Amino acid sequence: MISFAVRMKFASEDRAEVAESLRLLAAASRQEPGCISYIPHYLEGDPDTVLIYEQYRDAKALEAHRASEHFKNHAVGGLFQKMRERSTENLVALV
Repeated sequence: MISFAVRMKFASEDRAEVAESLRLLAAASRQEPGCISYIPHYLEGDPDTVLIYEQYRDAKALEAHRASEHFKNHAVGGLFQKMRERSTENLVALV
């Protein structure tokens, strides 16, 4: 299984548009056969920072996610155009 968290910082004025992009992206991503979990969060006390927790069955499933139309439209064409900072934390399950 592949698990990671993506942290992105946005401008306050983009908050509504970011929320809608995340809603659409999460709904479509959760329908992917290889997606185990896709949960976007705002950071408590910092609504301009988003953390997305993602899990995929394997590398092929993650590749399919990144090649999907919804990823291209809502992430690459939407969120990535608005974000001011981005970092990814790759995770290794303990059990």
